[in-house]
Parts: sequence; structure tokens; C-alpha cells
Amino acid sequence: MSDPHPMNSAAGSALRIVLAEDSPLLRAGIVTVVESDGHTVSAAVGTGDDLVAATLAHRPDLIITDVRMPPSHTDEGIRAALHLRKQRPDLPILILSQYTTVASLDDLIDDRAPVGRAGLGYLLKDRVAHVRHFLDTLTAIARGATVIDPDIITALIGRSGRNGPLATLSPRELEVLGLIAQGMTNPQIANRLIVSEAAVRKHVGNIFAKLPLGDSGDRRVLATLAYLNSDR
Repeated sequence: MSDPHPMNSAAGSALRIVLAEDSPLLRAGIVTVVESDGHTVSAAVGTGDDLVAATLAHRPDLIITDVRMPPSHTDEGIRAALHLRKQRPDLPILILSQYTTVASLDDLIDDRAPVGRAGLGYLLKDRVAHVRHFLDTLTAIARGATVIDPDIITALIGRSGRNGPLATLSPRELEVLGLIAQGMTNPQIANRLIVSEAAVRKHVGNIFAKLPLGDSGDRRVLATLAYLNSDR
């Protein structure tokens, strides 16, 4: 599957990847995109069971999985990812979905997990078409980052923003919360919003004073996501 003349990888080193996607066309497209950047797809499969088997056999650096696959087309990908995380707690996982919901991620978010846990990503499938962004996301997840699709975060904030403690946040604080949930650091948020880091720190302090979240690296991303996705 490897391209003998790959583009320069943003990761700095090639990743070995196992992919699970039940659509043959999308599966082939993802393989092409990933291998164009110098990575290797060790196996490309179409079911959750095959994902588990291929991952245990190939010991990849990262897995990419669809949420819904045969036979029930419900949460096979998530269940396979959960099983693999129990086998390999250090395994970075990128989940692809057609839907702006993260209900299926609840079991992968563990507030008791130590800082520095393996990378976790949740992207809409449309992001694959944004090739550079998609490849940069793979790199970030492989390095331990948590990356959540911005459209998912926007939907969650829109759904929750009129009720409960979230309603106490100012429009700017909601904007900062959304960027936190996407995995951005304070300097990155400052750059995006064209404000000082001191201003961002103030907003973040206000957010964490108003909401029951912990503030420590990527843990704050997971806590924010869990909060936005909870019933409260």
C-alpha cells in the first residue's frame, strides 16, 4: 500500500496505522490520503472484530475507526476501541463519525486517567477531505493530544448554552470554552482570537470558576467534553 514517493510527513516520522471503515470507497480514500504523507496502513478492515484482530496482530502506532460498522451499525467501532484501550492503554485512537454527537465517546473519557494518557480524536468524516488538517490531526493524536471536531463542539455548546451553569458564561467565555474543547493551549487560543495570553488566562480562570472542570493539560479537554455532553 505504501507510496514509493510520499509527500513530506508533518509528523516527522512515519506512523503505522490500522484503519476500520465499512465503506470501501471511503476506506480506500483514507488509505490514499494517509499513505501520501509517508505513513503506512498496516491493515484496512470493515468491522469492529477485524479492527481488534488487526490491531493485536500489527501493533500499530495509531488506529482510525468509524463509529458504526457491521453487523448492527450502531457502536461497533467504539466498542472495539474500548476493548483495545484495555489491552493497550497507550494506543492513540482517532474516531470518525457522520454525526455531530459524542454520546458514544462517554466510555472513552475517564476523569481518573492520568495526565499524559494516549491521544484521542473525534472528527467528522468530512474532515478527511481537508487533507492537511486531517494529517496534522493524526500527528497531534499520535503525540498524545485530544482533538475534537469544532463542528461537534459548536453543536454541543449551542445545545447546552441556554441552560444551567453554561448560561452564566459570557459570549467570549463560550468562545474560549469551545477552543479549549478542541484541544487548543492558551497561546494558541490567544493567537486565534488575536488577544493577549493574559486575557486568555483571565477568561479560562472565569470559565473554570463557573464550571466544575479541572485545568491540567489535555485533561481539561476531556473534562470540558464530558461536561458539554452530560445531561447536568
